[in-house]
Amino acid sequence: MHAERHTPLSARLAAVATTLALLTAGAAVAVTGQVAAAPPAAAAPPAAAADNGLARTPQMGFNNWNSTHCRAEFNEAMVKGIADVFVSQGLKDAGYTYVNIDDCWALPQRDTNGNLVPDPVRFPNGIKAVADYVHSKGLKFGIYSSAGTKTCDVQGFPGGLGHERQDANLWASWGVDYLKYDNCNNTGADAKQRYTAMADALKATGRPILYSICEWGENQPWNWAADVGNSWRTTGDISDSWSSMIGIAHQNQGLAPYAKPGAWNDPDMLEVGNGGMTDTEYRTHFSLWAQMAAPLLIGSDLRSASPATLAILKNTDVIAVDQDSLGKQGTVVSSSGGLVVMSKPLADGSRSVTLTNETTSAKTISTTVEAIGIGGASSYALKDLWSKQTGTTTGTISASVPAHGTVMYRVTPGAPVPPPAGIQQVSDLPWTSAINGWGPVERDRSNGEQTAGDGRTLTVNGTTYAKGLGTHAASDITYHLGGSCRSFTVDVGVDDESTAGGSVVFRVYRDAALVADSGVRTASDPPRRLSADLTGGTKLRLVVTDGGDGINYDHADWADARLVCGSGPAAGSHVLSDLTWASSANGWGPVERDRSNGEKAAGDGRTLTLNGTTYAKGLGTHAASDITYYLGGSCTKLTATVGIDDESGGTNGSVVFQIYRDATKVADSGRLTGADAARTLTADLTGGLELRLVVTDSGDGVDYDHADWAAPIMTCG
Repeated sequence: MHAERHTPLSARLAAVATTLALLTAGAAVAVTGQVAAAPPAAAAPPAAAADNGLARTPQMGFNNWNSTHCRAEFNEAMVKGIADVFVSQGLKDAGYTYVNIDDCWALPQRDTNGNLVPDPVRFPNGIKAVADYVHSKGLKFGIYSSAGTKTCDVQGFPGGLGHERQDANLWASWGVDYLKYDNCNNTGADAKQRYTAMADALKATGRPILYSICEWGENQPWNWAADVGNSWRTTGDISDSWSSMIGIAHQNQGLAPYAKPGAWNDPDMLEVGNGGMTDTEYRTHFSLWAQMAAPLLIGSDLRSASPATLAILKNTDVIAVDQDSLGKQGTVVSSSGGLVVMSKPLADGSRSVTLTNETTSAKTISTTVEAIGIGGASSYALKDLWSKQTGTTTGTISASVPAHGTVMYRVTPGAPVPPPAGIQQVSDLPWTSAINGWGPVERDRSNGEQTAGDGRTLTVNGTTYAKGLGTHAASDITYHLGGSCRSFTVDVGVDDESTAGGSVVFRVYRDAALVADSGVRTASDPPRRLSADLTGGTKLRLVVTDGGDGINYDHADWADARLVCGSGPAAGSHVLSDLTWASSANGWGPVERDRSNGEKAAGDGRTLTLNGTTYAKGLGTHAASDITYYLGGSCTKLTATVGIDDESGGTNGSVVFQIYRDATKVADSGRLTGADAARTLTADLTGGLELRLVVTDSGDGVDYDHADWAAPIMTCG
């Protein structure tokens, strides 16, 4: 579609239609000047793209329309000149491949055999000669038509509807490598059928022809076009202005889950260099298109391009983000007051982050490595992809951004740090990578909407959880294990906030091996417990896919997700006060090592004393207390002498001492008072992952409940 000449009302309203379609698909969050779209309704993208092996990264090249329209300067000489500039100015080396012509290349009537006829004034040697010239430069050649009776120009050139096989065969005979197929004069026929007819015709030629569907997002092509073509327009036409460009970016941003190698969301061609925006705005345009994994089709006349325009178009660091082999479209991670942060996962484990200032004055924009979806390292390398400056950060990413400008970083983690030894709640650990289908992954909350922190208590079929990860299909979260972890357990299910349904599949991977699979879980299913053996694994991946019916309402919880990592204590006998506990909670001041509890200040206790007997080693606690040690399955026995410390004053105080191996209570002192003799507890710890030492009051309150674990000896190995 071409904004200056399209006549159908539907074309003029394409951008509005796209936004409305997104809004009606689910909840949306309003942000300044834009709408953040919920995952669109209907089916999820098919597993395979058009299956023609093309556009494994977004296509790059040139199209004449934005700079020439149907004016006389659009001709054979121009097209050949562009091919020459691709080579002479290094654009070919930068990755630009396709030299494409747009509407007005043909005569208004087909010949007597029904074939399209090149305009002899514009193309006196025919289209094949132009294609041959482009090919001689090591480039590829593209052509234009419409899935209607006529193309979009008011002069009414012949469209391809009803002539699909004939036109495709003709183009293949000319050496065409790319088809942009527009949507004008479509007679109201079903869009999917019209575009599929041409897809079949192109395939039948036997020639690889990249297929660019240009139906303006009117029929939500992201739901069906991935198995028809290589890209699909998501919006109406772009024009050379800030408002047009940024508005189109907003419409395209919510469609990230549908982009993948061979199948791309297309927010229209580039306006860089056409003069309607500043170079700062053009850098934002180019940055956002790269961040959104969009096709990069130059729309300015490169024969007269300024050095500044060429510098933007040839920024190989930004191009590398667009062309990254992982094939993920970047997503908005925060948007407030016209300050927008986007993050794009890259194949090497780094992230591209854009800090875009949509306001009219300079602003500071900040985010963090966790917010952009990475973590788990002690430091991160930063490269500014426009200024080329480099630096490091331990977590914060911040820059002063000019009005309508964008700062774009590549953020690369340093060496990842494995989890500490112990039983760890995954939501307390830094991930190395997090990709989510809708908004950010949430810690200890459900996924909610697109804004970070807007989820609710994790709840699956009425069961609530304090800890876990709130995600949405399609999501992929990675943790570095470093070979130090042994097992993973989790309850999984669709969160109760998905009141309208939802179905997902949870999968756990140890490196590349699938080690747990939930099967399809729906909103009506209870939580399902998954367990996975992680022995020797260097990476844990938590993946959620849709259940085969699209991604609507697929709010998926990883609840009470626990990792068991590291070895327990070394073989031999250990005094607990000499070991590091995994956690401790105490009713009065801190737990004390080799001293009684004393008062609230650390270290203010006395020698551990039970009924006049003193002990050099032990733990001084106060009810209620709970101390945890990680065993790692390597310990067999614990013995300890327990009682109320003499500092409580004779008969004061009453407590109960309990020992737990994992969830099993393996020793209990019964009620002990200050008047009672010390008692020896012995507990079998064989096979246990965790030891818990618990002191409770005996039901009469916590006054004077100074409780000693004296001479606590643990045998391991």
